[in-house]
Amino acid sequence: MTTVTVIGAGNLGSVVAGIAAKGGTGVQVLARDAEKAQAVAGPLGGSAGVVGDAVTGEIVVLAVPYAAFEDLIAAYPGAFDGKVLVDVSNPVDFSTFDDLLVPADSSAAKVLQDAVPGAKVVKAFNANFGATLGTGAAGPVQTAVLVAGDDADAKRTLVDLVTSAGLRAVDAGSLKRARELEAIGFLQITLAGAEKISWAGGFALVD
Repeated sequence: MTTVTVIGAGNLGSVVAGIAAKGGTGVQVLARDAEKAQAVAGPLGGSAGVVGDAVTGEIVVLAVPYAAFEDLIAAYPGAFDGKVLVDVSNPVDFSTFDDLLVPADSSAAKVLQDAVPGAKVVKAFNANFGATLGTGAAGPVQTAVLVAGDDADAKRTLVDLVTSAGLRAVDAGSLKRARELEAIGFLQITLAGAEKISWAGGFALVD
């Protein structure tokens, strides 16, 4: 059985762990705080641990801020090789709330792939608020998870995970498209921060 390791026990990490469990996938949750990891994993029938513990999942979701990537990669030298490594981050400069922390011609996902060349990096979940992932709906529309990556099998694995949980998944193209996905996520965050939209709403994809 495919298993998912979620590193991070915050809002989005908790929701993604729930999606994995709903789709019938075994879940491991790792966090800096063991109690927080257990609070997420326990109700899902999953296992919990702290960052630094062995990663058991074939799919590894980095549900941490972009700024934490460097330390996390250092904590797991070689451990992500061969894994489907899912980047859910939006590299927003929260000191200004007016820029991204990556060059305009790059993305957090590209930085991650360059840092862990042995992994199969996939960008997903960053263009969704946790509330719409949890409920499965963005307003009257089924929640759609946009998935970008260069490895077709890795994308298919994640798409299957998402659809098994009752959500819609859309292949958004190669990892180059992560730049546009992060721009969408950034805009959505700034609109919600300015109270132009609700944190329980956001963009929806309509055929």
